[in-house]
Amino acid sequence: MLESALGLFAHRAPEEVNLDDVAEAAGVSRPLVYRYFPGGKQQLYEAALRSAADELEQCFAEPPQGPLTQRLSRALDRYLAFVDQHDTGFSALLQGGSVVETSRTTAIVDGVRRAAADHILVHLDVPEPGPRLRMTVRMWITSVEAASLIWLDEEKQPPLDELRDTLVEQFMAVLVTTAGRDEQTAGVVRWALALETPDGPVGGLARRVLPVVSDAAHLL
Repeated sequence: MLESALGLFAHRAPEEVNLDDVAEAAGVSRPLVYRYFPGGKQQLYEAALRSAADELEQCFAEPPQGPLTQRLSRALDRYLAFVDQHDTGFSALLQGGSVVETSRTTAIVDGVRRAAADHILVHLDVPEPGPRLRMTVRMWITSVEAASLIWLDEEKQPPLDELRDTLVEQFMAVLVTTAGRDEQTAGVVRWALALETPDGPVGGLARRVLPVVSDAAHLL
């Protein structure tokens, strides 16, 4: 039943799904749905949301091996695949405004954001991240969410691999920006760049960006 509910919520806004729909999709009777979810649609939605949240949280769980950009790319591949598969439901989940939205559902969504940020900080290998680094990571998580919603609004353009690469490059860019004001983040950037290769994402980014900013040498 929960799997069927997830399928329905993935492609329809929560307020457009009722228990009859879930019963029909699962091939069970409506009373059986109520037996497992006596709280009705609200309880079913929260259970489905929590299941989706668990899956989203695991998207950023990646072995701490190899260059940082490769780890982020693999994590984003999973995250964006989830967005692609659950497009309508993902939009309803993040944009809010649903008739079944409550403080509990909001807490579930916020928990996904915090878990994603925690996974990223683990990849940065900083046992006690300071406020500037934490803020940078959480701001990037927010930008990933925003980009995902815009991507859905733009009829899933650009292609997913281009969106993923752009988000990885943006993360490195905001890290470098923060590093200019925070020594802890500067240490993270030095560590991350040491693992990169010329043919990797950072090398490509440098080759594209340096010619653009070369005219700004008079500002140094």
